[in-house]
Amino acid sequence: MFESSRLGRDFFNRETLKVARELLGMRLVRIDSRQRLSGVIIEAEAYRGEEDQGCHARAGQTPRTRVMYGPPGHAYIYFTYGMHWMLNFVTEEVGYPAAVLIRAVHPLEGLHLISKRREPQPPQRWTDGPAKLCQAFGIDGSLNAHDICGPDAQIFVEHGDPIPDSSVTKSPRVGLNNVSEPWKSIPWRFMTGARQ
Repeated sequence: MFESSRLGRDFFNRETLKVARELLGMRLVRIDSRQRLSGVIIEAEAYRGEEDQGCHARAGQTPRTRVMYGPPGHAYIYFTYGMHWMLNFVTEEVGYPAAVLIRAVHPLEGLHLISKRREPQPPQRWTDGPAKLCQAFGIDGSLNAHDICGPDAQIFVEHGDPIPDSSVTKSPRVGLNNVSEPWKSIPWRFMTGARQ
């Protein structure tokens, strides 16, 4: 097991693209019924500001997006397509809506529980998408607005191995088919390792 070295609020209180890029290689951790599940973050997407037509905040502050306008270092978890939860981390200063969607991780700990939740999928499909990782890690709307930097956090991020730029691929964000340009094609999706 890794020695805990959690990312603090200062990490998330920065420009969203920088946070998204630097989350690659860090360890996502979920404490679920006293069991530790973790995985290396290998794919993340940036969403920032009301001007970003791919961002939920394009409609302004609503009950759904309120978390994005709050303090950095909190979880923004939303339900989509009537069946999937998505995990985001709020970034930048209070009042500016921005977050990073965690799209995929490489699982490290809690593999027995992860495999049980993702049956009958093979290991390479356990956490290779944002909805899949939420299912595998037991993350749902009850954790929306959760302080990931708090001392009793059930979701948090630990330092990992920095990923060199040569191992990072950028591309347009996923699923924005009805979004106008340049937002549809802007390369704010960051990937490493198996995600390239």
